Amino acid sequence: MTTAQYGAITVEPFGDSAAMVTLPHTGQAARRAGIVAFRDRFLAHRPHGVLDVVSGLESLLVEFDPLETAFEHVEYAARLVARWAPSPTDDPAGPRQVRTFAIPVVFDDEHGPDLASVAEELDLSPTDVVEAMAESIFTICLLGAAMAPMMDGLKVPRPVRRRAEPRTDVVPGAVMIAGTNAIIQPFPGPTGWRVVGRTPHTIVDISRPDPVSFGPGDVVRFVPVTPDEAALLDTGFLLPTAEVTA
Repeated sequence: MTTAQYGAITVEPFGDSAAMVTLPHTGQAARRAGIVAFRDRFLAHRPHGVLDVVSGLESLLVEFDPLETAFEHVEYAARLVARWAPSPTDDPAGPRQVRTFAIPVVFDDEHGPDLASVAEELDLSPTDVVEAMAESIFTICLLGAAMAPMMDGLKVPRPVRRRAEPRTDVVPGAVMIAGTNAIIQPFPGPTGWRVVGRTPHTIVDISRPDPVSFGPGDVVRFVPVTPDEAALLDTGFLLPTAEVTA
C-alpha cells in the first residue's frame, strides 16, 4: 500500500492484463472521494501501455497491453501517481468548475413503476420517498455504462434493494435508485435498479461536441413536477443551472 493525499491505495492483479486499484479506508465517503481524486490524477499522468481506465464507485480497473507493459510497471506507476503526481485541479489555469443541475422529474406510478414498492420497503409513503429524493443533494461519482451518471447522496432510512428480476427495457430519462445511489437512464435498455420517476430532459446526445450533460463531481438536485408541468417545460439537452469553484 502507498500513502497518498487521499489515504492508501492497494493495487492488485486482475487477470493477466489489468490491475484493480482500491482505497482501504474505513469510511465509504472517503473511499469514493479518494478513488475519484486518484482517477483524475492517474488519467492526467497515464502511464505507457495503459489502454483504458474503468471507474467503479470505490475502485478503478486499469487495463493495459501486456505486450507493451506489465502489471509490475502499472503498479509502480500507480503508486508514484498516488504519492507524487499533482492533481489536475492544481493546474495554474485555475480550479475545476463544479456544475450544479436542477433536474425536473415526474414521480408517479406511470413514470416511476417501482415508487410504491420502494416506499413499502422503506416503511414510508410514496410522498415521503419523493420528498427524500427532492431533499437529497447528489454528487456524480462516475459515468457508467452508456455514460449513465451514477450519483451518491440519497437520504433514506436504509439502502434500497435492487429488483429481484431486472426490467428488460427502461426508457431514457428514467430516474432510478439502488442502495443510496441514483442514476439516470440515457438510452433504452435493461436494468435492475428501481425506477421511481422520469425526467423529460435528454442527458446524452452523441450528435453534440460535448455529448454528456454531467461529469464526475457535479452536483444534482431533483425537482418534482407534475406531468402537466413537465409538458410545458422547455426540455431538450440538460444544461447546468450554475457553476461553482471546486
